[in-house]
Amino acid sequence: MDIKFWNDLSEDERRSVLTRPAQTSSTKVQTIVEDIISRICEEGDSALFEFSKNLDHYEGDSLELTETEIEKACSDLSPDLKNAIDTAYENIKNFHAAQNTDHVELETFPGIVCQTATHPIDSVGLYVPGGSAPLVSTALMLGVPAQVAGCAEVILCSPPPISNAIIYAARKAGVKRIFNLGGAQAIAAMAYGTATVPKVLKIFGPGNQFVTMAKRLVSNDPNGAAIDMPAGPSEVLVIADNNAQPSFVAADLLSQAEHGPDSQVILVSDSEEFVTKAVAEVDRQLTQLPRKEIAHKALSKSTAIVVETLEDAVAVSNKYAPEHLILQVEDPDALIPFLHNAGSIFVGAFTPESLGDYASGTNHTLPTYGYAHTYSALGTADYRRRYTIQRASAEGLKAIAPVVETLADAEGLGAHKNAVTVRVSALNK
Repeated sequence: MDIKFWNDLSEDERRSVLTRPAQTSSTKVQTIVEDIISRICEEGDSALFEFSKNLDHYEGDSLELTETEIEKACSDLSPDLKNAIDTAYENIKNFHAAQNTDHVELETFPGIVCQTATHPIDSVGLYVPGGSAPLVSTALMLGVPAQVAGCAEVILCSPPPISNAIIYAARKAGVKRIFNLGGAQAIAAMAYGTATVPKVLKIFGPGNQFVTMAKRLVSNDPNGAAIDMPAGPSEVLVIADNNAQPSFVAADLLSQAEHGPDSQVILVSDSEEFVTKAVAEVDRQLTQLPRKEIAHKALSKSTAIVVETLEDAVAVSNKYAPEHLILQVEDPDALIPFLHNAGSIFVGAFTPESLGDYASGTNHTLPTYGYAHTYSALGTADYRRRYTIQRASAEGLKAIAPVVETLADAEGLGAHKNAVTVRVSALNK
């Protein structure tokens, strides 16, 4: 990791230090994904099976797991892994069940009552990455809030072969239909539907650049599907002072760096001495990791930043807007009120980001690539749709009519005005 001194950098240099790794070949990726989406829309299952065979290397006759296959996968899972999934499930479920929507009912004007209400999104599709790191925890993070929200139809796609642990976690979270289907073709199938895969209204879950591009494209199409949030490679920013434990900080940085070569980790500290120790510890721990080659590539795009004060560290973090923010300082509670842009915050020496990834109860589906400036962590509300209800009494309508008529006149919308006027005239007769 390079070490940079914040006060010695120009504005352009600061911007460069906090720039995420560029998404490679975005134009080429978009062209490939557009072709996949177009063919699945036009050809349905025939294109879907072709892509599944060529891209997922799937040779099966059916994309959907049978009930027998699901039951066998669940029964073959080790008791220890089942228990770990069960515990994580309970924590995640309890936290998401507590996220009750506060409904409002208010008389805004005499005789005019307005209120909010919600209902579950009817159908949702969950995408769980597979590949070199089958994300068992993601099946829980996406499935549990759908279960808590009460979505009527929940389907899950994951690249084949789907691990038994993912299948067990999905079934635990109430997912009934599971498909051996990965990549952009999975997103396209869920967004538009085929004879095999039902169309859903909203798609959730992370993925590689092809999955991310497919989600963006289908969300821009009125005939496609909504998505949870834009996403990019995983990332973490750690704020640490001289009281932090270098080995803890190094372990946190590496836990994100091993996600992928495009991941990024940032260390910010008001102590040059600590930064030097932490970077040395990163180098020492890196040699012991099974995914050290991947982590090494991520570290080549990562930086340790020395600032003058912790207030400066807060400013750097708010500018970067990290997916994960870890506070290893003597008084973290003094900083939290000023940290406005982060997907999830991990407080103190004994709260590694791994807790949130797996079992503390919070959701690990978070805005990346700077989207934490405007997007929130995934929660139960994302699986529900909020709408409003209003009702007016006769007297309420008569009282507020002059206001509405005047505003409609100002906008030149006579029919709007008339919808009020005819009612008031009827009441006056």
